[in-house]
Amino acid sequence: MDIQTLTTFFMWCTIMNGALLVLWTIMLILAPDLIYRTHHKLFPIPRETFDIVIYAFLGLFKIVFLVFNVAPYVALLIVG
Repeated sequence: MDIQTLTTFFMWCTIMNGALLVLWTIMLILAPDLIYRTHHKLFPIPRETFDIVIYAFLGLFKIVFLVFNVAPYVALLIVG
């Protein structure tokens, strides 16, 4: 694979995962009760525990997104 192909790949990975992160964040801001009720039917946990778990996953996803999508894309832009 050449650098241009890898750069394009990481660009689209960054766009798609960034859009997913933004969508997830917007849904948590606009409809937290709907998300909780939906998940509560499958996993009967208290609201406080749900908030901690969902925000922990959001933070983990953000870190993984930055490390495995944005950082390689920026590095390839610098090298290319």
